[in-house]
Amino acid sequence: MALEYDTSIVIDLPRDKVIELFDNPDNLPKWQKGLQIFEPISGEPGQVGAQSRLVYLMGSRRMEMVETITRRDLPDAFDGTYDVEGVHNVVENRFSELGPDRTLWESHNVFEMKSLMMKVMALLLPGMFKKQSQKYAEDFKAFAERGVDVRDAG
Repeated sequence: MALEYDTSIVIDLPRDKVIELFDNPDNLPKWQKGLQIFEPISGEPGQVGAQSRLVYLMGSRRMEMVETITRRDLPDAFDGTYDVEGVHNVVENRFSELGPDRTLWESHNVFEMKSLMMKVMALLLPGMFKKQSQKYAEDFKAFAERGVDVRDAG
């Protein structure tokens, strides 16, 4: 079973600045709420084929996933897969200039549910996945434009 959707957001910054912030792993915890650990596993970090371990704390639940970079064509595109128990997620990111100080970030997501529990969640709460992806985009926008760090918000 697969769940597929798109998100997009306009960021009021030049594309080069957006990419500089997006491409820096040190910034991830500033806009991905709950991210505790980002640890390279293999390959050259940030490059195609590189794998990293990401650990999130969501409430009292710990979630560990492996990111594999599948395409790096910045400033235009950055794609990866994210594997967590029961789910394989493919993410394709596109960055387009809307003007000298505006960037459109579009993201295409495909979640392949492998476990029964995740299939049930996708059936019962399909909007939950898109809502989380859109929230990350909104938090990135706030971080990029105004320096808002999600770790500072109660």
